[in-house]
Amino acid sequence: MKSALFVDFDNVFSGLRRLDPAVADRFAFQPMNWIRWLTDALPAPPHAPEGAARRLLVRRCYLNPQVYQRFRPAFNRAGFEIIDCPAMTSEGKTSTDIHMVLDIVELLQHQVHYDEFIVFSADADFTPVLRKLRRWDRRTTVLAIGFPSAAYQASADLLIDQDEFIRAGLGFDEPESAPAAPPVVPERSKADVARDVGVFISKAVAGSSKPVALPWLASKAPAEVNGLDPADWAGFNSFRALVDSLKLEPLLVRWETGVILDPARHESPERSGTTVKQAGVSTGNLAAVGQLVRDEVAAARRPVPCGRLAQLIIDRHGSLAADWGGKATFRRFLEALDLGPLRTDWSVAGGFVTDPDFPSPPPAGPNSSARPEWGIDSDLLPVMNLVHVATGMPLLSPVELHAVLVALSADLQAQPFQLAETGKRVRDQCREAGHAISRADVSFVLKGIVLGGHPFGEGADDPKSLAQRFIDSVLELSRREQLPLDESQVAQVRAWADRSLTR
Repeated sequence: MKSALFVDFDNVFSGLRRLDPAVADRFAFQPMNWIRWLTDALPAPPHAPEGAARRLLVRRCYLNPQVYQRFRPAFNRAGFEIIDCPAMTSEGKTSTDIHMVLDIVELLQHQVHYDEFIVFSADADFTPVLRKLRRWDRRTTVLAIGFPSAAYQASADLLIDQDEFIRAGLGFDEPESAPAAPPVVPERSKADVARDVGVFISKAVAGSSKPVALPWLASKAPAEVNGLDPADWAGFNSFRALVDSLKLEPLLVRWETGVILDPARHESPERSGTTVKQAGVSTGNLAAVGQLVRDEVAAARRPVPCGRLAQLIIDRHGSLAADWGGKATFRRFLEALDLGPLRTDWSVAGGFVTDPDFPSPPPAGPNSSARPEWGIDSDLLPVMNLVHVATGMPLLSPVELHAVLVALSADLQAQPFQLAETGKRVRDQCREAGHAISRADVSFVLKGIVLGGHPFGEGADDPKSLAQRFIDSVLELSRREQLPLDESQVAQVRAWADRSLTR
């Protein structure tokens, strides 16, 4: 496989240095080590010829000689062409990005057919060139240090895991022991979930001065009732069947007009001469929902749970929720959509939608990645799940976040911060305390704190200060990914961190 490597040195080195100076120095002074890892160990991107091995025909490094001249000899010895990109403005802005783009486009049209373009940069300005390469049927592999944008990640065929690059590529390796088996968390019974739906409906009607629309209740219930999955509606398969099973007297359910009311306080739509438009679905709406599902699976690049898709559809097309556009169940509704090459696998509990181009086995079941029960903090779970989906932040409960912050604070009191070693020790302490927290979970928190501007080792390494820096990073990530959080939701995100300090 003919490959071309483009290294935005300033971007990668500065990103690594913010995380750990020792890691950055090894990247800069020993490029041959990670070059060998690229060619000998890193898997090929999807759709590359089976068994293909990389041949790095082009190695180009773009650096600012006014700042990083001392690293030139190491990259010369590693066979790189070095393109000097000095600062062009008083703010220190270089021309690296335009040089790289022009060189990539030039090689795209070269008589040698380059199969793979490898880009080392977290600069989202390269997103259009990655998409151009994809249109020309070339593979793209990206290393982005820090928190690259979702659009940038989705535009690459292979995103190199930065923790794996640090451990294996740079030699900060430590065999990853198998995680401790997470405690089996019993699911809430269907009866309990259904009962809570009834409580939610009763409260909604009691707080309204007029009949409440059933589609509105259906769209809000999954976010308000812990454990309610709109893919199966507590085992009843449709919102209508679930509501019909509840004892809601003296409330009256009027499916023909699409409302539920309290006869003692509300005027019936039949008497008032008004009706509530019933949920329906046109061909145009079906096409829009089908495109929504295709976009979500394409962005995820892995099997997507049907429950997540059902919630997404409800969020965007709430009127469908009451009876799934006349299909009664989400399964029938999903199967009526034109999803192109996507496949639906119902063999796993809840079901998954997969793209054959991104083969990846779905989890074995709902408890296969079980997390400790959020318990009294479950009211924060809907908002934190939104943040998790948008930013990739690990969905740690306040108890788990507390374990990470306390272990990190204690470790920093005893030893200086080093990204790889600190992460390993914190992970080990969390596991010893019985928390199923992975190295990747810890790494995300550490990077969030570092990139939030926290100076380790300067006396403010207490859990409260660490939590504040991490939350600031999470909220900034949410804004960058265009996740619209209102004031109450931002308050809930901050409450997530605040509660972690009291657990």
